[in-house]
Amino acid sequence: MADKKSMQELDGEAVIAKAKDFWSKFSKPVMIASAVIILGIGGWYVYQNYFKKPKEEKAVEAMFKAEEYYRIDSVTLALNGDGQYDGFLKIISKYGGTDAANLANFYAGSCYIKLNDNEKAIKQLKKFSSSAKSLQARAYKLLGDAYADMGKNSDALSYYKKAANHFQEDETNSAEYLMFAAYLADRMMKDPKEATALYKEIKEKYPKSQQAFEADGYLAQMGIYNVN
Repeated sequence: MADKKSMQELDGEAVIAKAKDFWSKFSKPVMIASAVIILGIGGWYVYQNYFKKPKEEKAVEAMFKAEEYYRIDSVTLALNGDGQYDGFLKIISKYGGTDAANLANFYAGSCYIKLNDNEKAIKQLKKFSSSAKSLQARAYKLLGDAYADMGKNSDALSYYKKAANHFQEDETNSAEYLMFAAYLADRMMKDPKEATALYKEIKEKYPKSQQAFEADGYLAQMGIYNVN
């Protein structure tokens, strides 16, 4: 029994010795790593609550007047502000990285399309990204409009199709976007194969829509009848 107890004590001492040896070798790296983790978590908390959140709140407040101008179609004031309130462009530069500034890119792009400045519209709309599918689809459609106005029909067709396919559950808008693509292929690009495929797609996906009825007419003009 004594020998067994002595062996256990020796084993315990060996474990302790190994632990001390390990700690003497690696205590500094472990402490540094722990400090980095703690500082990282603390830094993230401070950034989120004392920098990002207040910045986001200020950006949302700043958007109010610009959106009001946008709703009444005062696009120049919406873009540039009125001297007292910031416009979308200033909001983008002052509050970059916020959700409000991201949305301001969408609004700015839309304003530039109304002002017929399509290059700037494309620049702003490409900076915009949203998890709200209907809004993102709308941005793709506006990009299609801008490219179409510039005569860049291939790019316009691509974005109209992208808009139509992004949120197909929204049948009303998706059918409309697909019609833009079909009409562009038909009348502007003179591509009957692409146009026919798109008109048929409208009829297949959205048979009860106004666009499906219109597609029948366009297909008939192309000499294509009895499309189910």
